[in-house]
Amino acid sequence: MTPMMQQYHQIKKQYPDCLLFYRMGDFYELFLEDAIQAAEALDITLTRRGKAEGEDIPMCGVPYHAYENYLARLVRQGFRVAICEQIEDPSEAKKRGPKSVVKRDVIRVVTPGTLTEDTLLEARINNYLVVLTPDLDVRPKGFSLAVMDISSAFFSLESCKKESLEETLARLRPSELVVPEKLIQEPDLYDLFREWRKQLHPLPSSRFDRENAIKRLESVYGIKAVEGFGAFSQAEMTAAGTLLDYVHLTQKGGLPVLRPPQRVISGKFLEIDASTRRNLELLVTPTGERKGSLFSAIDQTITASGSRLLAQYVALPLAYCDEIDERLQRVDAFFQLHQLREEVRSILKGCPDMERSLARLSLGRGSPRDLAALRDGLHKASQLQKVIERSAHEALASLKNQISFQDVLIDRLTRSLKEELPPHTREGGFIADGYLPELDEIRRLRDEGSSHVKNLQTTYSEQYGIPSLKIKHNNIIGYHIEVTTNHISKVGSDFIHRQTTAGAIRYSTPALAELEQKLNQAAVHALALELRLFEDLIREVVAQADPILGTAQALAVFDVASSLAHLAKMRNYCRPQLDGSQDFDVRSGRHAVVEQALVASNETTFCANDCLIESQSRQWLLTGPNMAGKSTFLRQNALIVVLAQIGSYVPAASARIGVVDRLFSRVGASDDLARGRSTFMVEMVETAAILNQATSKSFVILDEVGRGTSTYDGLSLAWAVLEHLHDQIKCRTLFATHYHELTDLEQKMMNLVCYTMKVREWKGEVIFLHQIVKGAADRSYGLHVARLAGIPPIVIHRAENFLKILEQSKGYQERKILDLPLFSTASTKPVEMNEVAEAALQQASVVEKTLSVLDLETLTPRAALDMLFEWKHLLTPEKEVVPEMKKI
Repeated sequence: MTPMMQQYHQIKKQYPDCLLFYRMGDFYELFLEDAIQAAEALDITLTRRGKAEGEDIPMCGVPYHAYENYLARLVRQGFRVAICEQIEDPSEAKKRGPKSVVKRDVIRVVTPGTLTEDTLLEARINNYLVVLTPDLDVRPKGFSLAVMDISSAFFSLESCKKESLEETLARLRPSELVVPEKLIQEPDLYDLFREWRKQLHPLPSSRFDRENAIKRLESVYGIKAVEGFGAFSQAEMTAAGTLLDYVHLTQKGGLPVLRPPQRVISGKFLEIDASTRRNLELLVTPTGERKGSLFSAIDQTITASGSRLLAQYVALPLAYCDEIDERLQRVDAFFQLHQLREEVRSILKGCPDMERSLARLSLGRGSPRDLAALRDGLHKASQLQKVIERSAHEALASLKNQISFQDVLIDRLTRSLKEELPPHTREGGFIADGYLPELDEIRRLRDEGSSHVKNLQTTYSEQYGIPSLKIKHNNIIGYHIEVTTNHISKVGSDFIHRQTTAGAIRYSTPALAELEQKLNQAAVHALALELRLFEDLIREVVAQADPILGTAQALAVFDVASSLAHLAKMRNYCRPQLDGSQDFDVRSGRHAVVEQALVASNETTFCANDCLIESQSRQWLLTGPNMAGKSTFLRQNALIVVLAQIGSYVPAASARIGVVDRLFSRVGASDDLARGRSTFMVEMVETAAILNQATSKSFVILDEVGRGTSTYDGLSLAWAVLEHLHDQIKCRTLFATHYHELTDLEQKMMNLVCYTMKVREWKGEVIFLHQIVKGAADRSYGLHVARLAGIPPIVIHRAENFLKILEQSKGYQERKILDLPLFSTASTKPVEMNEVAEAALQQASVVEKTLSVLDLETLTPRAALDMLFEWKHLLTPEKEVVPEMKKI
């Protein structure tokens, strides 16, 4: 093995679970198995470099200057990458001998949960790293979680029981989940961890030592007792210290600036389980896309940090009236004060992401542009503070006071940085002229060097009579004199040969060498001085990290409040009234996502509906045909709860809502084959969770309970579930069903009220009016929906015959279906296609009848046009329109 490969193996041995980016010159190289995996993942060429034990050594590489693009692709595919850099100057290595290898070491381990670069992150979404530890104080089984977004200084702790762990992880959606190795071996957690297998990173259980964790916390925050943070459990402290230790390990000793950990208190927030989040599509759709989710529909924020804060609100709505009202007061202030709202949003436009810039600077990965981001962000905060002061609005005063910064820092960043800044520090040129006289003088010498070079070129050209003589520069031999081969006899005796090319000879001279040395020293000195000033600025910024983070957080809150007010004005939302009752009184409520989609596509306006739930009518039994809008109605009211409890206006004419403690949704049909669950099994698991966890202050929407089994089994289950919700849990419930028999229960259950979706039949067609009215449906119109879906006419006609017989044969479930009259000897003759066509033609329109007998081969263009005019005359003036259709 060569010395270089020996070094590679020594370093790789320390990071067996990572791809090793091994720096060689202008490339990061990968070898052996790493090279094979990376080449396949990145679709780059796999080559070889030398041999080991007689076998070729696979190799591939990526350019150093563009490595972030490749890194992003690897991280998205679940790889962990160790960045190995040269940590000494090659000239130092040469002093140890000609075969000495430049010292290298890993400076950072890149994992999905520890990203800070803008190119690797989504600007408007938090990137959570979660450490999960067992909580032995909770029986039978509990867990504590430490949650961090190192790119934005977010740090929180919380605990949950085993049955709530899936719900908690679904809310956080971690990019990386660190757990003890022993935990993933527990059988009752197998299914859960398999669902998060791409994010899962097990560590030896020894890494979760409580004493070491507490010492790490005390060391990082400079305190003598962790009790000063608040009433955290021992397991939460263990998780927090382990998380800090993991970040310290992956960042090779570096830690970002962090806020003190905040505890997520159980009961303070609206609890939403994993299936409800999925059904309601709060942050993402079932396919993982943001477009089409509630968050996407309401996100009118200007800044990236504001968008991340809004996402946190949607993921974790409040459950305390006072805190909800505090948020609503801020939104109301911006809603009422139009000019203030527009001024604030104008100031926030273009506001940089100070949280992430500060994180990069504190980790040593910042750039001059990050310093400029803090300068510009603090300047905008200053402007915003003055605007809010002028408004003198009480609801905004306390938030305005969170904007804390020093004009001295803004002034220094303004004076020290150029207007146009490079993306990296390695080439210099980011410190403003006039900031430091010493730097200006060195730059002058460096910059005037080009004129010195031109003067020397002119001197040599005239002295030796060689007009084509040029002084050039490259990275291999530096400055050199280039003379074409037909003039080499004219060069002076002090010309020293350096290189021969196809058409020219390259030389150096003592005078050129001396000039080059001066220029190089000036450039090196200037860069070193700029880097020193850069580090000074970073130290000053990090020293004021707390007020900067407070200011950034205040800007995000202003952004969210003003954006929600802008949303309410734009879409005619109303301010909800929240109290401690069990009422739910929403007038002319709408579905926030569907309404937006209709507006975007210029389709018909959304049909609003009331939903009045009181103590004497806390359960709604909703019947009606498919496609009439039952599921939309159920979801829109659940989303109104979420919007109200994040402190937002809601899509309705008015809304009075008793605060909900838990929100449940059993809507839609899906299987879970990975866990061996059928569609019906998934439905029953979700229903069981509702019945076992709901309280009287919960809000439950249920759609088609029992549909995945036989008619009698399904009807019995739906009946029993509805009865349990009514008699035992006594919560607000919207229960949609196709079991029309359940409507008879209105007479038995005093708090049950029947509602239905209004439809109108018109000339053989069914018109969905999307309106909720009191009463019960007697039909489901399933065959009509099947026809709309494109089921062949022969199948529809046959189904209609079956339906007539079945409806006339009460109690048919007790007999064999072949005993029904439809299957008697006289009816066993196969149905011919022409019979179906004939039956369909009897109900066809004039247009359809004409088309069915039309001879296209002999039809002239003139005759076709006349026919169109005749059809148009038939269809437009005389056709009667149903009144409800006009309303739509």
